[in-house]
Amino acid sequence: MTSGGARSKARKRALDLLFAADLRRESAGDALDRAIEEGAAPTNPYTETLVRGVVEHQARIDEVLTSYAQGWTLDRMPAVDRNVLRLGTFEMLYVDDVPDAVAVTEAVALVRELSTDDSPSFVNGVLGAILKSKPSVV
Repeated sequence: MTSGGARSKARKRALDLLFAADLRRESAGDALDRAIEEGAAPTNPYTETLVRGVVEHQARIDEVLTSYAQGWTLDRMPAVDRNVLRLGTFEMLYVDDVPDAVAVTEAVALVRELSTDDSPSFVNGVLGAILKSKPSVV
């Protein structure tokens, strides 16, 4: 398996954890810790990197998303879109070995598979706007 395929699966698993934690209104870090304790730990360490990274930087990520998701509050977004945007923003701003275009493409692929028909263009638009302004966002 290529590392790209492994990372795509890691992103999907990270999204599962973030989404479930969001719905339960609990910390995704707590959800990850519980999965590890229950023997359901992610098999790819990148999943843990993503979840812990989003948790660590969530205040800043949410602040960025709020300013770039014009006309949308985080609460109004579908939960899948909100958490995919958090993952994509984390990768663009904090993961140096993932090219920004890959972070955007992967985020769009996740919502294309798991969310509404309007989600791919929405996620692409928000992440694209963040990317254009990245030097002033970081």
